[in-house]
Amino acid sequence: MLKILVLVSGGGTNLQAILDSVREGEITDTQIVGVISNNPNAYALERAKTAGVAAQCISPKSFGTRAEFNEKFLEAVDSYQPDLIVLAGFLVVIPPAMIAKYRNQIINIHPSLIPSFCGTGFYGLKVHEAALARGVKVVGATVHFVDEGTDTGPIILQKAVEVQYGDTPEVLQRRVMEQAEWKILPRAIELIAHGKVYVADGKAVVVE
Repeated sequence: MLKILVLVSGGGTNLQAILDSVREGEITDTQIVGVISNNPNAYALERAKTAGVAAQCISPKSFGTRAEFNEKFLEAVDSYQPDLIVLAGFLVVIPPAMIAKYRNQIINIHPSLIPSFCGTGFYGLKVHEAALARGVKVVGATVHFVDEGTDTGPIILQKAVEVQYGDTPEVLQRRVMEQAEWKILPRAIELIAHGKVYVADGKAVVVE
């Protein structure tokens, strides 16, 4: 049984996709052991509670220094003894000590086809605004392992989504969520739960 901990900052639509996929049997042999948010007002916390999943908020604003936050945050993560940590719209920099401790056990969903429109400053609507400004015809989403860089870890799954004439950043964001993010994030978890993903030579290998 794969024990997963989900980290969130906002509405929690990707968390909901995971919860739904577990309930509907699309993700098997997996238990969501907890949800942590840095934002006390994150609707994702309500989604977790509704599903009967333990949820808590640990905010950097509650601590005098980032080092103190990092220490307490890692303690909270460790308390769940997770096999996999899923960043589902989590807008806090992951402490280096946590990345080292959970090497190749942390995955992230990013709303672009990495290496396009990723890295520092590219999150949320900013990704889609940049894609439309550049005039690309295809966008998408990527699930990748987390390393010390920003969106630089080994890529697990990607799914492309076509840009349509007249798209706004909000419309494009919704389409990428529906057609890509909510599909490949649960799929990646299912693959990991059954030992079908591993890292070799700095790249993620998926055996389906």
